[in-house]
Amino acid sequence: MNTDMESQSAQSLIPYSELAAYLKAAGDTLRLEILRVLAKDSYGVLELSHIFNIKQSGMSHHLKVLATAGLVATRREGNSIFYRRALPLPGPGQKTRLSKMQEQLYTTLDQLPVKRETHARLIQVQEERTAASMRFFAENTDKFREQQDLIASYPVYAEQVRELLLNTPLPATDCALEIGPGEGEFLAVLAPRFDKVIALDNASSMLEKASRYAGGCNLTNIEFICGETTLARELGLSADCVVINMVLHHISSPADVFQDISCILKPGGALLVTDLCHHDQNWTREACGDIWLGFEPEDFSNWAATSGLHEGQSVYFALRNGFQIQLRQFFKPKEQ
Repeated sequence: MNTDMESQSAQSLIPYSELAAYLKAAGDTLRLEILRVLAKDSYGVLELSHIFNIKQSGMSHHLKVLATAGLVATRREGNSIFYRRALPLPGPGQKTRLSKMQEQLYTTLDQLPVKRETHARLIQVQEERTAASMRFFAENTDKFREQQDLIASYPVYAEQVRELLLNTPLPATDCALEIGPGEGEFLAVLAPRFDKVIALDNASSMLEKASRYAGGCNLTNIEFICGETTLARELGLSADCVVINMVLHHISSPADVFQDISCILKPGGALLVTDLCHHDQNWTREACGDIWLGFEPEDFSNWAATSGLHEGQSVYFALRNGFQIQLRQFFKPKEQ
């Protein structure tokens, strides 16, 4: 019996080789800084090379060391590979034996500030992503419906989102915020239920289109604001419900949006997200202005958890053209 217990104990120990790989990866200042930057978003090799001002070959080496240690995970976006911080998820197998150590490493790193010069280049990368998306919509406002139809037009998911909204318990119905209202169709769903609705979009041309639609439907309780979620946060906006339909794959930093929304939501308030599941249709970047090729369900779950939001219902359904849509519900905890 003692022999069996000793055998099980030995099997639960971390092998020297695995521990050495982990300590090697975590024993370099630059690699720790990379892990700090990857805390919220994923970046390509070229983007990381720019952020840290080193050659691509050097960045590739560091990422390989981090990947070998299980500290970064990869995700293919068309012809590009993006890196994100690997999650220390519990479960069977040797790769999870370092989970507690990994969690402590991340916790320690996240308390450290990003260097000023690194942060400046990081903002530059995000601004370049945002600028590319805004240029696309500014140049293609009149083609919005046609481009939307290539993947999933509003009628495809409208009824499911409306039903999810109606079944979502809310602390009050004073105010709703829709981020990226598109042509404004969902505003007609929100306006009758809430005393006030705020439509937020960083593309003035799209906001004007939504405004015309609202005017045509005689929706008189809607305020239109041109800007991003950072502006809504700075303005101190407060909402019982935030809706974001098919927008996040156009946004440079979805994780930051979750953080902003968490600040905007009232305690007990709900966030409803509709977006694409991850796909490999790289043509959507040029044809539809997409920054991201959809998202894995755990992406939303992780960003929400990091932002202090609790997960609610989830709905998934496939489309005939091969894409899959996910409808997600998250709540801000009520104050105790």
